[in-house]
Amino acid sequence: MTPLTDAQIRASFINATRREVSNANLPDLDALRWDRLDYLGWRDRKAPLVAYVVIELDGEPTGIMLRAADRSGHPHRKAMCAWCEDVVETEDVGLFTARRGGAPGRKGDSIGTLICGDFRCSLNVRRTPTATEAGSSSAEIGELILADRVAGLRERATAFVAEVARTR
Repeated sequence: MTPLTDAQIRASFINATRREVSNANLPDLDALRWDRLDYLGWRDRKAPLVAYVVIELDGEPTGIMLRAADRSGHPHRKAMCAWCEDVVETEDVGLFTARRGGAPGRKGDSIGTLICGDFRCSLNVRRTPTATEAGSSSAEIGELILADRVAGLRERATAFVAEVARTR
């Protein structure tokens, strides 16, 4: 992912009010390994049920604000992230919803999906394939599996953000 500035991130949001954007607590941008990110995702330190994702959509950074489902008082269930589709990391996957952009969002329309709660999808897709996934294949097969995972993550995450942006 191309490194972004605070101003670029704040200007990228398509489904948040100016107040929500100005109140967003951004992560430490200097500490990020941008070259290993397929999207930038984080939870707000001061409002843990609020999260943000910024992804490159049509060559431009596009940000969305998400709300996590409150799981307090509910038994924890394992689930698979719809973005990284990792079958190993299933403990911290939860439902996140996003208001749609534009007029539909102002009317209350939203869309939801299951995402890793700590937004570590980029790390998950880059883990070494298990023996079940790769068998006793060569290193080349492992690299193809990783490339396929990364491409799939980018495709699914971009499709979700594009759907949030869709105003018809």
